[in-house]
Amino acid sequence: MSTHSSLPSGSPTEVHIAETDISIELPEREPVAARTYGKRNPGVASPLVLHFHGGTFDCGSLDSGGHISRLLAAAGAVVVSLAYPLAPKYPFPQPIEVGYAVLQWLYKHRVRLAGKGAALFLAGEEAGGNLAAAVAVVARDRGLPPLAGQILVSPMLDPCTGTASQREATTSDSECRWAKGWREYLSCPLDAMHPYAVPGSSLRLTQLPPALVLVGGDDPLRDEAQAYAGRMRAAGVTVSHYVLPGASNWPQALSEAEVCAACSSTVQQHFARFFEASVTKPVTSGESG
Repeated sequence: MSTHSSLPSGSPTEVHIAETDISIELPEREPVAARTYGKRNPGVASPLVLHFHGGTFDCGSLDSGGHISRLLAAAGAVVVSLAYPLAPKYPFPQPIEVGYAVLQWLYKHRVRLAGKGAALFLAGEEAGGNLAAAVAVVARDRGLPPLAGQILVSPMLDPCTGTASQREATTSDSECRWAKGWREYLSCPLDAMHPYAVPGSSLRLTQLPPALVLVGGDDPLRDEAQAYAGRMRAAGVTVSHYVLPGASNWPQALSEAEVCAACSSTVQQHFARFFEASVTKPVTSGESG
């Protein structure tokens, strides 16, 4: 069952977030651009988050993912937001493999980035939520690195684009946007059967890290996100799932701070509580949130 969050009045916590553009050198791959948010606090371990920006696999940028990254940093994390390769030039599985390689890089450099004992998280919205979920499955299957949690904000998980929330909330133009993104990403029809390409249809969701799943009340991706949250919970994963009823035009409205200030504040609070809870729990659990 989903939990609905009230939207308190007020604006998100106003703190200065340090932002730095970097280039990450990867073994046997081209360097990849990224942007860090927040900084290491001496003597204190911060959550370390690999963030995948939103879009539809074939669009989106570090700039478009900036607001979510700032909310994660304001919640206490050090964030590395990745400019992952976009379809159609780079279809499945290339964005996932690059994401996993960067996750390994973060794990190797975690002490320098976020302090000794820093817990590692994945996060993403829309297509980035799909990639975050997929990289969590890859990390489980390959044994490393250990993850403390995954944060999925309106994850894009259903290539059929036929859920009730899609039909209710999308216009013909936006419906084409989701469908086009999937077509560009899944260059071969059989890719839609792969659990890394479509983690929402994976047959094995056990031993995944705790998950925070956030969606808006009128969110086109609401139903597929709810379905994935339910399937993870049934597999024994700790899941905290919230529907934000006052979040109109979600998740794009999050970047419109003057329009959705209360919504941003609520999202930031969910991030902070999830970080606090996840670093005190094992990677897998049978509890439900």
